[in-house]
Amino acid sequence: MKKLTILFAIALFLSCSTNPFTGKSTLALVPNSQLFPMAFQEYSSFLSENKVVSGTKDAQMVKSVGQKIAVAAERYLNANGYAGYLQDYQWEYNLVDSPDVNAWCMPGGKIVVYTGILPITQNEAGLAAVMGHEVAHALANHGQQRMSAGQLQALGAVAGNIALSKDPKNQEIFNQAYGIGSTVGVMLPFSRNHESEADQIGLYLMAIAGYEPMVAAQLWERMKTNAGGQAPPEFLSTHPSSDTRINNIKGWAPAAKAEAKKYGVTTFKK
Repeated sequence: MKKLTILFAIALFLSCSTNPFTGKSTLALVPNSQLFPMAFQEYSSFLSENKVVSGTKDAQMVKSVGQKIAVAAERYLNANGYAGYLQDYQWEYNLVDSPDVNAWCMPGGKIVVYTGILPITQNEAGLAAVMGHEVAHALANHGQQRMSAGQLQALGAVAGNIALSKDPKNQEIFNQAYGIGSTVGVMLPFSRNHESEADQIGLYLMAIAGYEPMVAAQLWERMKTNAGGQAPPEFLSTHPSSDTRINNIKGWAPAAKAEAKKYGVTTFKK
C-alpha cells in the first residue's frame, strides 16, 4: 500500500501541464502526443457515421466563426507567452445534421456543431459564444484532465480494494461508497469547474474575435427557455445552472471587452 502511495505521488508530480489562461498546473496523465491522435481518429469516425452539412450558408458560418475563434486564441496565446502552443492542433469545423442541441471541440481543435443548436444561437454572435466555449475546453486541456482524473479514480478504487481485500463485505461497501462519493464529490464538481472556466475563457475568445460577449448571456437565456426547466439540480449536474452561468457571464463580459481592446478590437458584432 505504501509503495502504491509513492507511485501515486510520483505520477502526479511528473504528469502536470499548465493551463495557459489561468497559469495553474493541471493533471496530465495522458499526454497530448497520445490524446490528439485518439481524438483525430474518433473525429474522423464520427464524421463518417453522421451526415455532414456542406456548401450551405450555415456550414460556411460555422467554418468562418470557427476560424475567427482559432485566430483569437492564437493571438491571445502568443501575446501571453505561449507561442507555439497550437502547433499540434489540426483545426477543423463541421456542421452535422442532427436535432440535438449540442456542439463540441475535441482535443487538438476538432469541432462539430449540430444543426439543432442553430435556432438557439440565432446568429453569428450566438454561434461564436458556443464555439468560443467549446474551443476553451480544448485549449485549457479539460479533456486531458478528465481522462487523467478518470485514471486516478480507477487507481484509487484499486488501492481501496487492496486495503480492504481481507474483508469482502467491507470491500463491497467501499466499492458502493466510492462509486457515489467519487462521482458526486469529485468528478461532477470538477466538471462544473471546467464549464465555468470555459465560459470565462470563451468570452475572451469571442470578444477578441470581434463579437459582443454579452450575447453569451442572451444565449443562455434562450438555452434556459429551451430546457423548459427540466435541468437537474446544480449539485448533481455536470454543468452550472443557467442562472449561475448568466450571472457569471454578465460579470465577466466587461473584462472580456477590455481584454479584446488590447488587440485593437473596439467594435463588437451582436
